[in-house]
Amino acid sequence: MLLSGMTFFGRHGALAAERELGARYTVDAELGLAASLDDAGDRRQDVLDYTSVYEQVQQLVEGEPVNLVETLAVRIAQALIAQPGVSLARVRVHKRPLVTGEFDDFAIEVTRER
Repeated sequence: MLLSGMTFFGRHGALAAERELGARYTVDAELGLAASLDDAGDRRQDVLDYTSVYEQVQQLVEGEPVNLVETLAVRIAQALIAQPGVSLARVRVHKRPLVTGEFDDFAIEVTRER
C-alpha cells in the first residue's frame, strides 16, 4: 500500500522561526502488508484502513512539535509499523526549510520492519 503526497501544516524545527511560522510537510508512506491480498477476499475489514493511516500521520505532523524532521519521520514509521497487519513501514517526510538556495525541498526516509 502506498499513500503518496499527504500534505499537512506543522511547526517542527530547531529554530524559533520554524516553530513560529510553521511549514508544509509532505509525507509518503509505503506499507508492506503481512497478509496476502489474495487471502483478503473483497471485504473492507480484511485490509488496512488507509483513512486511519492518513489520520495517524496527520496527528503526528500537526501535533506536538519536534526539533528534527528525522524525529518526525521515525515517529510516523513507528506508529505505522504498530498497525495490525503491517510488516514494513517506509516513510519519507519532505520539508521546505527556511534556508536560502534553489531547491524544492529536502526529505528524510525511514524504514521500520517487523
